[in-house]
Amino acid sequence: MRVTKHEHAALVLVESGHSLVIDPGTFTSPLDDVDNLAGIVLTHEHPDHWTPDHLTRLLTAHPGTPIYGPEGVRQAAAGFDVTTVHPGDRLDLGPFHLEFFGGEHAVIHESIPVIDNVGVLVNDQLYYPGDSYALPKHRKVALLAAPVGAPWLKIGDAIDFVLDVKPERVFATHDMTLSAAGKQMGDARLTWAVEQNGGSFVDLKPGDSVDV
Repeated sequence: MRVTKHEHAALVLVESGHSLVIDPGTFTSPLDDVDNLAGIVLTHEHPDHWTPDHLTRLLTAHPGTPIYGPEGVRQAAAGFDVTTVHPGDRLDLGPFHLEFFGGEHAVIHESIPVIDNVGVLVNDQLYYPGDSYALPKHRKVALLAAPVGAPWLKIGDAIDFVLDVKPERVFATHDMTLSAAGKQMGDARLTWAVEQNGGSFVDLKPGDSVDV
């Protein structure tokens, strides 16, 4: 499976000639190079993880593509046919097997309501937690997409997340809120964390891919 990082939180996965799109939001350029789209996964309702424009563009190019997300996404994207998924759900989309974890967005501040959020494990290889540090319980992760910059994020929590998951490889995502210097510092912390359990850091820029 090939994993391509796009700006901020967006990922495009390709397996056996089919694609899966995860979290195309406001900081993400149009995804015009997607072929044979099997499905779209939205981890939660915040606009940096989905926009009507992205969904409309993808569905125009790939009519009938199923969209999956938690209840908050179904309500926020009321103009689209979103199938609700919950932690513990599993489903197959062509060559992609999905399993969902978590349930809630990380706390930003006590004044801001906590919304629905799901992490997704794809083909028992790639794990992306959305805006949370929900663990993929009892799963061995080959490649972890680890958030590194956000209003809800403390770098110590990011380090602990990588230490807890113990992936073989990790790359940084959710990073458009960081300066170049801040991104470099975050990457260094994730590198240290993954190496504590014998793993390695993969430095992916938008448009870069890695096979898993």
